[in-house]
Amino acid sequence: MFTNNDINFEALKRKAYNGRWATLEDGIIPLTAADPDFRTAPEIEQGIIEYIKDGYLSYGPFSGLPEFKKSVAEHFNRQKNGSFTPENVLAVNSAAQGMFLIASYVLQPGDEAIILDPVDFLFKKSVETVGGKVMLCPVDTITGEIDFENMLSLINSKTRLISICNPHNPLGKVYSKETLKRISEIASAHNLWVMSDEIWSDIVYDHKNFHTYSSVSEEARKKSFTVYGFSKSFGIAGLRIGAVLCNDQDILEDFTEKSNFNSTIEGVSTLSQIAGSVALEKAGPWFQEFLTHLQQNRDHAFNLLKHSEILEPGLPEATFVLFPKIKNGMSSDEFAQHVLQQGKVAIVPGSERWFGKGAEGHIRICFSTSKEILEEGINRIINSF
Repeated sequence: MFTNNDINFEALKRKAYNGRWATLEDGIIPLTAADPDFRTAPEIEQGIIEYIKDGYLSYGPFSGLPEFKKSVAEHFNRQKNGSFTPENVLAVNSAAQGMFLIASYVLQPGDEAIILDPVDFLFKKSVETVGGKVMLCPVDTITGEIDFENMLSLINSKTRLISICNPHNPLGKVYSKETLKRISEIASAHNLWVMSDEIWSDIVYDHKNFHTYSSVSEEARKKSFTVYGFSKSFGIAGLRIGAVLCNDQDILEDFTEKSNFNSTIEGVSTLSQIAGSVALEKAGPWFQEFLTHLQQNRDHAFNLLKHSEILEPGLPEATFVLFPKIKNGMSSDEFAQHVLQQGKVAIVPGSERWFGKGAEGHIRICFSTSKEILEEGINRIINSF
């Protein structure tokens, strides 16, 4: 199901944007945006078809279809140690929109938010778009560990929010229950909100246990939002479907009201919600095969890079990206440009633009493709020097 023969390259060249097959010249291998090269689960395709067979595409409830909210809540409770009810779930147009809405709700212009460094650029963008100020808390690029002394030093009267990425993109770190409890203690002591982006929380390797942030303590439950999405696990980024979860029902209702998800101003495509619901309820066997394939790719990519003199990889505990350190002295942008021109491989540089200041000297490689494409891409990178 996840071999090179299962990839429809013609479809990818028509449809796979965001720095991937549809945006690059022929002959270039994209190991860039975190999006699978494989078609989505047949159960999802069939679920969409079944939903539209009667010809009705009416309004759904403003905050989300009941079946969608129920499936998301049950998924978190079953797989991530959560304790959510369907009423704790709001359907949104992607995890990225969820991050922006939370920043809009929590922050006023001039307020400060602590984000990890490095981390995906959407954390910084969400804060700055609403007039907030970003404060960077260093993360060890080898271990993924958070510098808590630094985090404490960043907190002042303007601080309103701590944002975490768990599992961490691009480091692939899964934060332990103890680490999350420490964050909740700091947030509670200073009356701060916490946003936990958990879009990668399905793709966890070696049977490692995952704890959704709000599950680790009573403090974590009281003043936090969780963000979830379907693009990584199920390859439906184009459907723009995600969820915001919050255990405090009064807070979520206020959030829904202020985010305009109580009228037709906002709202999510019912087709997208059906796809998400079917993914969680029926596509489990497909996903388990996908996860097995990804873990094999992770191990293969790690071993190929480990024996190179060009890059020094870490072994991610989750996600389908690697974030190796550049060993030849090139900057991240220089390395990415060299590999594109000489090796015909597109990768994401570990530049401030994409991941923050702490990412410099690294590149990100996506491995959610076939073993053959991945191996060819990595060999091209190594042999381009």
